[in-house]
Amino acid sequence: MEPLALHEFHHGLYGRFAEVSGMEIVGDYGDVQAEYRALRETAGVIDLSFRSRLCVLGADRQKFINGQVTNNVQALKSGEGCYAALVTAKGRIQSDLYIYALANEMLLDFEPGLTNAVKERLEKYVIADDAQMVDVAPHYGLLSVQGPKAAAVIESLQLGLTIPAKPFALSSIQDGNLGEIYLMNQPRLGTIGFDLFVPSGAIAAVADKAIAAAKAVGGRACGWQAFETARIEAGIPRFGVDMDETNLAPEAIESRAISYSKGCYIGQEVIARIRTYGQVAKSLRGLRLADDLKALPAKGDKLSKDAKEVGYITSATHSPSLNANIALGYVRKEVNKTGEQLMVNDSTATIVELPFVAS
Repeated sequence: MEPLALHEFHHGLYGRFAEVSGMEIVGDYGDVQAEYRALRETAGVIDLSFRSRLCVLGADRQKFINGQVTNNVQALKSGEGCYAALVTAKGRIQSDLYIYALANEMLLDFEPGLTNAVKERLEKYVIADDAQMVDVAPHYGLLSVQGPKAAAVIESLQLGLTIPAKPFALSSIQDGNLGEIYLMNQPRLGTIGFDLFVPSGAIAAVADKAIAAAKAVGGRACGWQAFETARIEAGIPRFGVDMDETNLAPEAIESRAISYSKGCYIGQEVIARIRTYGQVAKSLRGLRLADDLKALPAKGDKLSKDAKEVGYITSATHSPSLNANIALGYVRKEVNKTGEQLMVNDSTATIVELPFVAS
């Protein structure tokens, strides 16, 4: 397990550590419910420095990345970003990506443990293009501030950063002491949120200030457990959990990550054919589970209808906001309609729209 750069910092906050994809994370700080409430009601600060980050350099960087991913990167202006997927020639997901157009590079932010796989996949297709991939995770940390009062936290840092108005837009400043800092409008939980990319040497100082600012508005430092609960409530799939290389991109992230009007990219033919001639055999849906469950279903547990297997669970949690058990899972098209009642582990699972809302 690769340790967090701020391990001692989080240890000093009574952080309890866990692991995701071979990377150390803070699971919680001892009060998961309070951390969850901060993310939902005020502002939570979470250290996401364990995530993978590559920069793509070179004169052809934007054209090259546009030919590799599902969304329209070529249309991005400096200071803009988008969500996309890297897929195989058969349209199956290799990674999802947040892509940002910086002044002199393209920044790719994606799930932990995938740096080598993504770098190798991209380099495989560099032929005549002027494009080079550089791992920047050792040089930059990533702090995320999520929740209704996230903007107030960012303003309280007094870093001189302009708060970007649109999702995936960004701003930056060159600080004489801290170095170059980037601020992304990044609503990771479907509400309001911002990411701070900070030089490794300054990350502890900025984290300390951000947590103090969050406390001033009723928030706090938050761990992975609370973050995951809020993510599932928002109906946002996570690569490696709710989607992987067995999934076609339209099954999970069609509305968010796929442009059907852009130019050619690896896997485009398959994805375009699915849209033209029909629909995917299964798709990711929200599921409202029974209230009297003895245990939440596990990843891979089967969904059934009239004793016939029709899908499977990917993520499940108890939602404090809804006071309900909820899950994400794939459902076959023949039974895939809102309100359809399925079975999982001898209990009910009703298909609902995402994000989850109180009934």
